[in-house]
Amino acid sequence: MDFSQVKMVVTDMDGTLLNSNHEVSDRFFELFNELKKRGILFVAASGRQYNSILDKLYTIKDDIVVVAENGGYVMRKEVELLSTQLPKDQRNKVLTVLDSVENIHPVLCGKQNAFLTGDSDTFADLLKQYYSAFEIVEDLSQVDAEILKVAIYHFESSERFIYPAVKHLEGDLKVKVSGENWVDISSVNAHKGYALQKLQSLYQIKPEETMVFGDYNNDLEMLALGKYSYAMANAHPNVKKVAKYQTGSNDDFGVERILEKLLRSSS
Repeated sequence: MDFSQVKMVVTDMDGTLLNSNHEVSDRFFELFNELKKRGILFVAASGRQYNSILDKLYTIKDDIVVVAENGGYVMRKEVELLSTQLPKDQRNKVLTVLDSVENIHPVLCGKQNAFLTGDSDTFADLLKQYYSAFEIVEDLSQVDAEILKVAIYHFESSERFIYPAVKHLEGDLKVKVSGENWVDISSVNAHKGYALQKLQSLYQIKPEETMVFGDYNNDLEMLALGKYSYAMANAHPNVKKVAKYQTGSNDDFGVERILEKLLRSSS
């Protein structure tokens, strides 16, 4: 396959670029240096917090675009390219619905900080994998901060135990099963596809010049915007239906293998 026209590479993080230990491979960083030499823009697009993405990609943070919070917040270096907030009335509407759902852990996600209640030390410890900065509060409805999304965690299954309780909010809000344990709720335009469209317009890069990798439902919109769209071997069935191609799993260097082919095409 000829990848010589590719000018932008966009990849999800968890389940895609990160392995099961939440690590980025040394192999990727070597490949990134070659992408940079060829002038190919790299975009990390994740449901994670902005600071958490930077932690994973710290050595290259000044050379990439970061799409955080499922597209709600986009940064390049210290420049904010996009911010799509969840208004307080909509946020509190979501929290009211969640009050009746058992065994869940809601998180309010801001630009630099997240907020949760202190009802579970186990969940707070787990959250450190995804959020570098968070604050424990008594009442989420009283948080006075700009919020980008509500992320909800269930230790067993988000699709079985969270989504049925919130799917009726779709239409007024963006409701995404974003991982095996997560559902994200945000404003309708706070998604990775909207963010990628803005980046393609800003940098004048066409879909046929865009390569995209993803593994879960929050990647569907952005996968539709790349001619070279890849589902990971470990991807959700919905992702495999939408993506044009497949690659290996996140534990088998699925992203890196395709980037190696891209670099060979562009050399």
